[in-house]
Amino acid sequence: MKFRISDGRTNKTFQELSERPDIDDMFYARYPVGAEPIQPAKNSDPGRVRFEALFVAMYGDCNKSDVTKNLRTVNWLPKHGGGKIAITAVNGVVSALENVSRELDEMPDQFVKYLVPTGGTYNCRRIAGSRARSMHAYGAAIDISTKFADYWRWDSTDWTQPRWRNRIPIEIVRIFEKQGFIWGGYWYHFDTMHFEYRPELLAGRL
Repeated sequence: MKFRISDGRTNKTFQELSERPDIDDMFYARYPVGAEPIQPAKNSDPGRVRFEALFVAMYGDCNKSDVTKNLRTVNWLPKHGGGKIAITAVNGVVSALENVSRELDEMPDQFVKYLVPTGGTYNCRRIAGSRARSMHAYGAAIDISTKFADYWRWDSTDWTQPRWRNRIPIEIVRIFEKQGFIWGGYWYHFDTMHFEYRPELLAGRL
């Protein structure tokens, strides 16, 4: 299956970028790997813009039960009783998350509270307040513990100007990034418990 890189439309609004992007739009904001987490620039959500048809072609349509047939079980932080989670095997996501789990399982105990229990992996849903599909709908994302999570819709009295905050240690973020996962804590519309498999945004930068 082939897709055009660009639809030829310029000067899109942020809502248009979020809900009707082309492939080129997915790279409108550079993912800041290695950078210190700070308040992102307005509407800078690197990785949150996704060309849906491409991801459906890769991972399947969850509304047609295409995704579930590729889900595999990962033992999440087994030394710390993290339980079992489901993640897609497409594009090697399951292997990448197993590597993340093994490394996180060896971290000092003070990090475990951020990781166990998880907030979930596969979920056939759209992003809250949007028509765009969540990466959870493809089985290619994980939310770590919600207890220490900060999310722009929860933590902002004015949704037009979310005030960034974060409690997730950067050591955890770096382990995910090494395996091809990006972090929602780098988004203006922040979601600090969220990690999704997007190695194309990290290629050659680690």
